[in-house]
Order: sequence, then C-alpha cells, then structure tokens
Amino acid sequence: MDELRSIVMRAQNKWTDTGLARVAMVRAEACANQVYQPMLHLVLQGSKKLTIGDQVIEYSPNTYFVVPVDVPATGEIYPNGPDEPYLAISLTLNPCVIATLLADEVKSAEQSIANRFSPVMAPVELIDAWLRMMRLMDRPNEAAVLAPMIEREILFRVLQGPLGSLLREIARPDGRLEQVRRATQWIREHYTEPFRVEPLAAMTDMSIAAFYRHFKAITGMTPIQYQKRLRLIRARWLLLFDPRDAASIAFTVGYESASQFSREYARLFGMPPVRDAARFKSPVAAASP
Repeated sequence: MDELRSIVMRAQNKWTDTGLARVAMVRAEACANQVYQPMLHLVLQGSKKLTIGDQVIEYSPNTYFVVPVDVPATGEIYPNGPDEPYLAISLTLNPCVIATLLADEVKSAEQSIANRFSPVMAPVELIDAWLRMMRLMDRPNEAAVLAPMIEREILFRVLQGPLGSLLREIARPDGRLEQVRRATQWIREHYTEPFRVEPLAAMTDMSIAAFYRHFKAITGMTPIQYQKRLRLIRARWLLLFDPRDAASIAFTVGYESASQFSREYARLFGMPPVRDAARFKSPVAAASP
C-alpha cells in the first residue's frame, strides 16, 4: 500500500489519466461531487462519504466498491492530514472484458445488487495486482502487453469476492443493469429537458412499474430524482467556474424557477447557491472536478 500511495501522489486534484487504458487516479482534498461512471474504485488513503440517492456510504482506506451504472453522487473527502490527502485509483469497467472471464470463473460468495455501492475490504491479492498495474506507468513498453492481463486479474479478484454479482450483471447484454443504463444515458444527455417516464420505460423494454422499481434499485433514485441530482451537481460546478449569477445558471441547467432551484440546492448542499459558491471559491476547490 505504501508503494501504491507513493505512485498515486503524482495525481492532480482531480481524476488524472495514468496512460494505462481505463485506469485513473486522484489526489483530492475537497468535495466529491460528480457523476460516477461504471467503475471499480479503490481507496488508498483518507476516506470519503458519498450520498447516492437516500444512501449515505462511508469508504475507508483499503476498501473498494463497484459503480454499476452512471450515478450522480455528492459527498465529502476527508484527508488524513495536511501531507496525507485522499488517494484513490479506479478502473473503468468494460463489459466485454468482464464477459471473457465469466466462462471459466469459479463463483464465490455473491452479494445482491440491492447492496450496490457497498465498501468491501480489498484482499492482498487484489492490492498486489493493482500495484503491478500502477508500476506500468513507468514502463510504457511493457504496458501494452501486461496491462490487459493485469486488468483481467483485477476483475477476476473482484468476481471472486462479495461484489462479483455486480460485475456479472454488468457483463450481461440483456440484463437489468443494461436496460437501466439506457435510461440513465438518455437522462444524462437530456438532463435540462423535461421528460415523461413512459417513453423511458418503453426504451428499456419494461413496464412503468418495473422500470421504476429497477431504476431505483440500481441507482438509489427515482428517474426524476436522478435528473435533479444531475442538474444540481452541474449547477454547483458552474457556480464555481462561470461568472453568471445563480438565477442564470438555474435556467441553464433546466430549472424554470430560480426560487425552486435555490430551495433544492440548499436541501442537497446545506446552504443557498451563492453562499455555497463563496465557501468553495479557493485554490483547493477550484481544482476539484
């Protein structure tokens, strides 16, 4: 873990490209508001608390979790100290790579999709595979051959653990995760627009009742809550980096009422937009995604 941390200390205060396919790293000291794409996420140092829908989940060092679909999350990061920032690495999940592992896998203990986003202690074998992967940042001539092999080993270790069922579901082209993923992708692309649930349910080949049930089971939110969370996270980013006033930003992200925007923003982030933006407009916050 010490060697892994020393490598990831090279990261910026945002998700940083490593030069390895689908692998990113982060060194952070501020908030953790973003839309998480399907990924495997390993915490190396510090901790974070994420709110996903109505769930509040805490992640500590040496734990990993799986994000099965695009999910907007808000939260806070807690460094260990001034010289020990939050450190983490991630692997964007490729369903095709996972699928190649399923034919010969030996199934171990599984976890229900209902327990998505749960943290799991990383076994030494998984840490070892991650270390060998990150060492390849300094060995680009070897990375082309070895990185795909180590990626498969990392995924194999997760498949054998408590979150293996999530990876198996991600690899299913006709599974519920894939159906819900179509809807989340559409909402992300059209988050500023009003929508009706019926067409989304049809898009996923589910009844309206089944769509609601599976969407919330997988994302932790209803479709409308999901859209609102996307709007508010985008609005917070704009408040930090865009010179326009809060009302203009509210309309930009899809709100028809500035007062409604202010109420919902304060409910999610704890204070009205202008006060919140002033609190985060600092060199540390300005580097956060």
